[in-house]
Amino acid sequence: MSRLDWPADFERTPEEDRERNRSFEATLGSTTSDLETEMDRMDVEAWRGEIANAHTKSNGLPLHNANPADPGFVLRWTDDDEQFAVACDASPKLRDNVRYVLKWVNETRMRSQRPVKAGDSEFAAARLPLGDDDDAVAGTATKQPAHEVLSVQPDAPDHVIESAARQMKAKTHPDATDGDREEFERVVEAEEVMLDGE
Repeated sequence: MSRLDWPADFERTPEEDRERNRSFEATLGSTTSDLETEMDRMDVEAWRGEIANAHTKSNGLPLHNANPADPGFVLRWTDDDEQFAVACDASPKLRDNVRYVLKWVNETRMRSQRPVKAGDSEFAAARLPLGDDDDAVAGTATKQPAHEVLSVQPDAPDHVIESAARQMKAKTHPDATDGDREEFERVVEAEEVMLDGE
């Protein structure tokens, strides 16, 4: 099981103090899709999410059915050679924590577009201190096309995609002898992309 790499100076919410937000109606899948869109709008150099298990896309965002024991979520990005992070574990549900982060990023980005002068950027609160250079967004190199990850043709039928992905996931699964979490995540995301027809 993976451990969530919580930012060093961020306090964790005690488990007994976590409260579910019953006003969020969005699913985890739509929430992560909205967060991807929001990060694209920010036009940062690189970004990635993180949860406490390997049930993620290659960008670290949780898959629609991820359900780690630790519901915390961390979003890290790099912009103008500075590293930033926001994190949330206020809810016992992963979806709620990802949604809180999405709303914070959206609201902060929207504030930054207002013609108001402030002493620092709107995202200053999320800036990580110098020395916290764990390469916050490792694994954000140029993406390989999904069909190349799965070694299939771009127009391969669903059954061929599923078969290739099944074989590759068995080899790369983190619990396998020679497993590789990042490679497993790339395979999972490539399968999703090809089956969704994106």
